[in-house]
Amino acid sequence: MIGLLERFFPPRPPLLRDAVAADLPHLAAIHARAFARGWGTDEFERLLSDRAVRAHVATPGARRPPVGFILSHVVPPEAEVLTVAVVTDRRRRGIGRALVSHHLARLAAEGVSTSFLEVEEGNLAARTLYEHLGYREVGRRRGYYAGGADALLLRRDF
Repeated sequence: MIGLLERFFPPRPPLLRDAVAADLPHLAAIHARAFARGWGTDEFERLLSDRAVRAHVATPGARRPPVGFILSHVVPPEAEVLTVAVVTDRRRRGIGRALVSHHLARLAAEGVSTSFLEVEEGNLAARTLYEHLGYREVGRRRGYYAGGADALLLRRDF
């Protein structure tokens, strides 16, 4: 039924904005559900207070909690995406694509010309998204993740 409703009444695009301190518990909760080793509120607080970190969130509306986020460490002309996550029940709706695209545009405005990230080889949804956004594999870390999965190192030049 939801698929039919969304076909005729597509969801509104997310609102994209800079992350703020009030988002910290939401970022930690989303990250904990998305990754085997979730970062706590204290880790996100440390990252958001770092002058070299840029963080953006996607929300379903004004004064609504984030449903996705992205963080990068920036030293122009390069940036490294530290983490990206979207809540499970909001995936495959274009939120990740909108969020990463917005984030990269903001980084480009700061003089960033190259973005790097790492992704688990078996994470096909993320790999497809990153490839669509122009990232290309430039390296591999063998056995990097728990269980022995490889990490793919990706690069995107602006």
